[in-house]
Amino acid sequence: MKIVVCIKQVPNTNEVKLDPKTGTLIREGIPSIINPDDKNALEAALVLKEEMGAFVTVLTMGPPQAEIALREALAMGADEAILLSDRAFAGSDTWATSLTLAQAIRKIGNYTIILCGRQAIDGDTAQVGPELAQHLDLPQVTYVRKILGITKDSITVERALEDGYMTIESDLPVLLTAVKELSTPRYPLMRGIVDAFETKEITVWGLEDLGGDPERLGLKGSPTQVKRTFNPPGKTPGRIIEGAPRVAVNALIDELLAKNILKEV
Repeated sequence: MKIVVCIKQVPNTNEVKLDPKTGTLIREGIPSIINPDDKNALEAALVLKEEMGAFVTVLTMGPPQAEIALREALAMGADEAILLSDRAFAGSDTWATSLTLAQAIRKIGNYTIILCGRQAIDGDTAQVGPELAQHLDLPQVTYVRKILGITKDSITVERALEDGYMTIESDLPVLLTAVKELSTPRYPLMRGIVDAFETKEITVWGLEDLGGDPERLGLKGSPTQVKRTFNPPGKTPGRIIEGAPRVAVNALIDELLAKNILKEV
């Protein structure tokens, strides 16, 4: 069994900055982490590796510094890591990103399960996983909270809903997107950290390796166009109405009526 886990290195959300001209995130010089939902997906793959002998490939697209996220994934127990890095990929929206990842996964080949996080904390679109399944013509189950069983030809999972869950059986190969309930990511062991940074190699693929059309990738191939970026205005401070309960309640009602939040009947 071969499992491909798609991860993303995302900026520390307290440090996000936007390029006012392109509307894209400025990542240079900003502390980064592995996207949390992607870590849940990776941990689920590592559990399957331990239980079923799966081979785990971790795949990401990004600038050269995304290698750090891949090293962490290797330290956790992944078997190999692939970085898609090329100036032609820069500025990709979810469509161009999923198309690039799909080309890489076709090159990897012979996969049984593709695992992605539910969504990335820097975009919160939850689009890349489903789009990737569409490009690869695969069945997909999103918001997976538990893997119940795997046979030679099928997998059974629980899919999280707002008010419960749904049990779904799917043919293999399949794409799954993970929510945090699926797993608790492990901490790398010292031996894993040493191996990841001193002995294991990271494969880097660019545009020529994937054979992609530069007009369909990166900023040029992204149908999503950012019209404007801005910081939302800060919230005004609240006001405490003091006084006896009846006096305070009447004052609150008068204020809500004046703001047309309440209406007299």
